[in-house]
Amino acid sequence: MTPKAPFPDPVGGVADGLAAVVALRELADRMEDAEVERALREGWSWTQIADALGITRQAVHKKHLRRVAAAGVELRRRNV
Repeated sequence: MTPKAPFPDPVGGVADGLAAVVALRELADRMEDAEVERALREGWSWTQIADALGITRQAVHKKHLRRVAAAGVELRRRNV
């Protein structure tokens, strides 16, 4: 049995559905970037942001630190 030739689905088919998933992920990433930056500018801690996003402080810090630092966001320092 030979596999079917790869013909695109009609409009609204699987290819369109997957393209929509990609577009939504990209939008969600841009929204997360913007809101994390806004939260930091408003004085939120990494822990508060992580709690709001449902992830660890380390994960949010690792994902966003370089970008927000490059954007000139003044970051709060933990008391040592």
